[in-house]
Amino acid sequence: MEFIDLRSDTVTKPTAEMREAMARAEVGDDVYGEDPTAQKLQERAAEIFGKEAALFVPSGTMGNQIAVRLHTQPGQEVIIEVRSHMFNLEMAGMAVISGALAYPIQCADGIMDWDSIEAALRPKNSSHAQTGLIAIENTHNHAGGTVTPFEQMRDITERAHTAGVPVHLDGARIFNAAIVLKRDVDEISSLFDSVMFCLSKGLGAPVGSMLLGSREFIDRAIPVRRMLGGGMRQVGVLAAAGLVALEKMRDRLSEDHDKARFLAKGLAEIRGVTLDPERVQTNILVFDVTETGHATGEIAAKLKQRRVLANGINDRQMRMVTHKDVSLSDCETALTAVRETLQ
Repeated sequence: MEFIDLRSDTVTKPTAEMREAMARAEVGDDVYGEDPTAQKLQERAAEIFGKEAALFVPSGTMGNQIAVRLHTQPGQEVIIEVRSHMFNLEMAGMAVISGALAYPIQCADGIMDWDSIEAALRPKNSSHAQTGLIAIENTHNHAGGTVTPFEQMRDITERAHTAGVPVHLDGARIFNAAIVLKRDVDEISSLFDSVMFCLSKGLGAPVGSMLLGSREFIDRAIPVRRMLGGGMRQVGVLAAAGLVALEKMRDRLSEDHDKARFLAKGLAEIRGVTLDPERVQTNILVFDVTETGHATGEIAAKLKQRRVLANGINDRQMRMVTHKDVSLSDCETALTAVRETLQ
């Protein structure tokens, strides 16, 4: 039985071109630095993002956690948004791996601003844990794929650097943000000390993310990746798919945004669903079902019976994510399933 899978863009399947590239990939032992396909992917990612170097890692979580490890000292704090992936979905990794404490702040629509950050900066004394890092998520997953404006990111990074604090970008879906911002990713990347982006979400690769920064930063990241179990030998078979994703899949992401807006307009018309379609910017939409009288778990179970998969992110909100493997027709079918479920 086939399902219309709107749980996440992580469910995308590799394209035929990716599978072909994987089959014919030239490989070597990447722990020895001898995998030519991985090296090509890293060089190309660094070129696109305007950074000195890049490192292929198995997951975005690993990329983020390596960044925290390199930017902070044990006992320091990381200022992040309260709904961020790094705070909610990375298994308290910064505490376990880096001895760092998350300092979550709540910002409207998940979009961080300097006033909120400045209020969380610790005074420089011996009574408080010091701020070691600021991390911005763009697009913001659990806030509904919202995009932090370029000028706001620039303001944050400039002020943070003046205060002597590095800034990391969790750019898992940075290409989606770049479309909305009408900016090239290298312009966005130039603001940050380090950047992570995913190949395995909207870009459709089966595995992998990239961590980018200075040459010195990436040289220090390599042994940390090994420590965390990310040294993956003949990794070229995965890097080959990542290269196709990077070169061929960026331009089609706007289609996913269109499908999400289509879904949002339809959902907003369903009684009991609270959602402003005008606020849907990218391929993620979060909607409130409190007034339907149904719990999110119940709705998800009933949708599954109608061959539609969607997740509740808490007791009152559900999330749907569009991607290359969901068509506009699939979105229309999903809307019908939601209407039937909530009748």
